[in-house]
Amino acid sequence: MPKLVLASSSPYRRALLNRLQHPFEWVSPDIDESPTPGELPEHLVKRLSEAKAKVLATSHPNHLIIGSDQVAVFEGGTLTKPGNYDAAFQQLRSQSGSRITFLTGVALLNSGTGHLDVDIVSTDVVFRQLSDEEIADYLIKETPYDCAGSFKSEGLGITLFEGIFGSDPTALVGLPLIRLSQMLRQNNL
Repeated sequence: MPKLVLASSSPYRRALLNRLQHPFEWVSPDIDESPTPGELPEHLVKRLSEAKAKVLATSHPNHLIIGSDQVAVFEGGTLTKPGNYDAAFQQLRSQSGSRITFLTGVALLNSGTGHLDVDIVSTDVVFRQLSDEEIADYLIKETPYDCAGSFKSEGLGITLFEGIFGSDPTALVGLPLIRLSQMLRQNNL
């Protein structure tokens, strides 16, 4: 039976994958995550999920390799990880009262057979109207500077929303476990 590998350095994805109670190892994929000129968010997230899985195929033969990526789409553009308080504050201020779409890609590559399955799970987040004081208080308490959109829905960030709409709540955190579980079952795991 192939071993399971997560092609990610994300502690959030590792925590999610632990929920499935399959032993796995994780390796940070070394790929360029820059979008190509004019690349649509759907193509980007799919391409990066696939690339993360494929880059480990040679070093991990006869493995099931999971690649995942996420893009947040807002007002025709993509949101990045803010990196610091000021950028996070501006992101949350601009998102107040708005709907953001998160596209989470997941790829499962069987490096023994070469079979690859890739999918995208979409989740919409609707922010409530946020005051500057609420934004500042949230950012001081949770410091979500490594998260696209400047929040952690699995933590205090949930209080910023009016609603979350999608088929898999784990997709918003970064790894759609419902879809991944289907893929793993198809590979007898």
